Parts: sequence; C-alpha cells; structure tokens
Amino acid sequence: MINKACKYFLLVFGALTSFKTFGQQKVLTMQEAEKMALDNYASIKAKMNQLNASKAYLTETETEYLPDLSLSAQQDYGTVNGQFGPSYGFKGLGAASAGPTLANQNWNAGFGALYLANVNWDFFAFGRAVEKVKVQKSVVTRDEADLTQEKFQHQVRVAAAYLDLLAAQQLAKAQQDNLNRAIDLQKVVVVRVKNGLNAGVDSSQANAEVSNARIALTNAQQTVLDQSNQLALYLGLPHQTFVLDSVFVSKAPANADLQSSLNPDDHPLLQYYRNRIGVSDEQAKYLKTFNYPTFTLFGVYQGKGSGFGSSYSLDQSAYTSGYGAGVDPTRFNYLLGVGVTWNFTNIFRVTNSVKAQKFTSQQYRDEYNLVSQQLHDQASLAESRIATALKNYNEVPVEIKAASDAYTQKYTLYKNGLANIVDLTQALYTLNRAEVDKDIAYNNVWQALLYKSASVGDFGIFINNF
Repeated sequence: MINKACKYFLLVFGALTSFKTFGQQKVLTMQEAEKMALDNYASIKAKMNQLNASKAYLTETETEYLPDLSLSAQQDYGTVNGQFGPSYGFKGLGAASAGPTLANQNWNAGFGALYLANVNWDFFAFGRAVEKVKVQKSVVTRDEADLTQEKFQHQVRVAAAYLDLLAAQQLAKAQQDNLNRAIDLQKVVVVRVKNGLNAGVDSSQANAEVSNARIALTNAQQTVLDQSNQLALYLGLPHQTFVLDSVFVSKAPANADLQSSLNPDDHPLLQYYRNRIGVSDEQAKYLKTFNYPTFTLFGVYQGKGSGFGSSYSLDQSAYTSGYGAGVDPTRFNYLLGVGVTWNFTNIFRVTNSVKAQKFTSQQYRDEYNLVSQQLHDQASLAESRIATALKNYNEVPVEIKAASDAYTQKYTLYKNGLANIVDLTQALYTLNRAEVDKDIAYNNVWQALLYKSASVGDFGIFINNF
C-alpha cells in the first residue's frame, strides 16, 4: 500500500512539474527569432561561404602579376646515341638524348643531370592583369551585396512566418472559445428538450453546432502545426511548438506612417542587381585586353653534368657509369631575353565575346529596371494596405462588442424560452466571426507594415515599431 502511495505521489508530482515547465515555456520574441534565423539558416551560411571564396580568389588574382619562377632538377641514367632525322616531341613522347651520330648502335650508358632555374614575367599586356583584379573585386562586391540582400529577405520571411503563426494560434484560440460556447449551449438545449420546453430538433441543431466547432478547431490546430513547421525551418531548428510575443495581437504599431530615411536606390535587392551589372561591365573590359599582344621577360640559368667525356665522339670508351661523375654539373649557361606573343586571330574571337558580354550587361540592366519598378509599385501599395488595415483595426472593437452583446442577449432569451435555436446559433456564428475578424485585423496591420519595410528595403521600420 505504501509503495502504491509513493508511486501515486511521484506520478502526480511529475505531472505537476511537467505542467509547470510547459506553462513557463519561454516566449520567443521577434528579435530573438530574427537573430536565430540569421545565425542558423543554411542559405545565409552558403552566401557567406560564397563571399569567402570570392575574397580568397581575389587574393589569388592579385598575385597573378608576379613572375613565374620555376626550379628544376633531374638526374638520369641512359644511352646517348644520336641520329640525323626530323622528329617532334608529340605530347612529350620523345627522349632528349644528345650524343654523337655514330655508325653503329652501342649500349654505353652513364649518368647525366640538369639543374635549371627559369623566370617568365608577362610584364605588359595592356592592363590585362589589372582588369582581371578589377573583375574579381567587383565579384566580391556583388557577393557582399548578395549576402546583404539574402539576410534582408530572410528577415522579412521570418517576420512574415512569425506573424502567420501568431495569427494561426489566435484563430485556434478563437475556435476553442467557439467550441466551448457551443458545448455550453448544447448543455442548455439538452436540459430544455428533456424538460419538454423546446422541440427535439433543437438538440440536433446544438449537436451539429458542436461538431462544426470541433471541425473548425481541428483545422485551425493543423494550420498552427503547419505554420510552426515553417517558422522552425526558417530558424534552422527542428519542428517544435512556439510561444510567441502577444504584442502583435494586443496593439497596433507605434507609428504606422514612419518613413524610411533610406534612399530608394539603396534597397538591398537593388544594390545586388546593380553590382551584377558592374561585374558584367568589368568582364567586358577584361575580355577586350585579349585583343592585344603580351610582352614577356624571361631568363634561364642552368647547370649540366654528364658521364660522357668531350672526346666520346672519337673514343667511345671515354665515358663512365659512375653516379657521382654524371650528376656533378660541369657546364653552366644563362640566357636573358624579351619576347612578344600575339595571337592575331584572337581579335575576331574576342570581338564577339565582348559583344556577348555587353548583351549580358544589358540583360542585367533590364532586370534591374524591372525589380526597381516592382519595388516602387509595392511601396505605393504598402501605404494603401496600411491605411486599409488601420481602418479595419479601428472598426473591430465595434463589431466585437455588438456581436458579444447580441450573443449574450440571445443566450439569455433562449434559456428563458423567448428565442429560438436558429436565432441563437446565428448569434453564435456572428460572435465567432467577429473574434476571427479581430485576430485578422490586428495581424494585418503588422503584415502591412512588414510589406512596407520589404518594399523600401528598411527592416527597421518594422522591427523598431513596437
């Protein structure tokens, strides 16, 4: 008996603790949601990595103007038979054996070595290296703008999902209240029908209202789950329930007419589209430099060793197979020079490449103009949305009070046999509709303000208006 009592106590204590923990679930504020989303969302991390890659490639591009310095050393063992005749080292498939042209083949073999330092520097190419660096700098600028606009758009997405979930939660609460009223009404109707004060059809009508209310509540609860999943996705979290800030359903924005100090051309999305044009224009300039020749400075210094003596052509025994004698350099050479290369046919190819790039730039300009016009139209529409939302916001209290008074009156009259079930269910429906209108009206004011923030590119208009 004592064990059972202990188990019962622990069970009750655990249930109360769980209830208390659930009841004290932390409220997720809009600011916390935005910070969490910017820290966790995968697309923002991807944009950051893209920007880091562009910066790293810029550093690599800036070093391309440096001269090429190649160091080489090789030690070989083989024969040196020579033969008159043309040959071509196709794809490197040829041996560089250098020796006298003898009447017969022999298999005398020794060591040889070559030590080489080579410098090549394209010191002048009509600004090609400079233009390439400019192209990559513009790519970095574009990727920075891309990251900024991605963050801005995600802030708007998170705020919209937050408001949608809050609206869904409020609608679910309204449907729960409606179900509670329908159940209370059902109890009253059943009592009156059993006492013969009302017709039996009233009981059927009340049962139908309860079923309808349950269906509406179930649908509302599913909407809450859907919106919770969407918000969790934007926050980079697993699916879970959220307790949200009620400020968005308790009052309107502090200043719905707040104007942005941001220049319309500085909208994050427009900056990104503008930088796309900049990258394309720089690429066209870079491509033009391939029309011109490249001037190169070069220098070579080499040391060479061989196991074959200088009299080997007359005395085929004048060689050694010893390793040390073959790899020790005994002859040295250097070479300095300047050269120019110009693939003249590049002119015909590059001309069309530049033309194609200019068309790409024009394509980006057209897209920029389209987005600019869309944002301008959205900004104008946002003002009318705010005005409409505020009108409905101010009208809702009147609707709520009238619907609540009407329901109370019809409920009282019905309990006293002075009203029929049809009038009462109509009052019930009107009150439920008014409560839904209230939740939608409050939420729509904030949604309209968010729409304005998105259209003018200033998220502060929304987030700083509590």
